[in-house]
Amino acid sequence: MRILHLVSFKYKADVDASMRADHRQRLAALKDIDGIDELKVGSDVVRSPRSYDTGLSITFRNRAALDAYQKHPRHVPVAQFGVGLCDHIVAVDFEI
Repeated sequence: MRILHLVSFKYKADVDASMRADHRQRLAALKDIDGIDELKVGSDVVRSPRSYDTGLSITFRNRAALDAYQKHPRHVPVAQFGVGLCDHIVAVDFEI
């Protein structure tokens, strides 16, 4: 069963547009990690009060691929970079 991994990032107020773009580029560069079928990342276009700033969608072949990704040496520093930029990060993972 494939897994859909969705993450939303709410940046700190002092994170400028270039840092946000850098974060999105770092996320996009993970697309060739083994086990990823599809990766999409983008900035919010609605900008409603409940909106987050960046969204990430990754489809994994299976749960094992998601688990491997979480510990992958290319993913870990990108995840840590994002934590430093954000006030809040939410995620959900479900079977598709």
